Amino acid sequence: MNEYLPIALLVVVAILFAASTLIVSAITSQKAKANSAKDGAYECGLPPMSEARPRFSVKFYMVAMLFILFDIEVVFLYPWAVVYKEMIRDSAAIFWSMFAFLGIIFLGFLYSVRKGALDWK
Repeated sequence: MNEYLPIALLVVVAILFAASTLIVSAITSQKAKANSAKDGAYECGLPPMSEARPRFSVKFYMVAMLFILFDIEVVFLYPWAVVYKEMIRDSAAIFWSMFAFLGIIFLGFLYSVRKGALDWK
């Protein structure tokens, strides 16, 4: 337990610092009266034209998730490519396992295209 004492002390100091900062800020701050002009959004001195966060179509999020999915595929290709030359001498199983992996990914891509997940209409 002696090794964990500095870590526990650091956590306690961090919590005390955060709490004391919030308490001192709440005590010393001045409360302002509510004003609709000051509480409104500021866009270069003009009144706001639209909502602050526009709504996006669900298709946008579908394409984003598919991009992440197929982008992660590339992450799995790098380690395979690094050890491919060393492993090919032992057996061709590494080639066929990656071929099966890419085949499954390709079938998922075809499924998403057929379902229309990549259409922007």
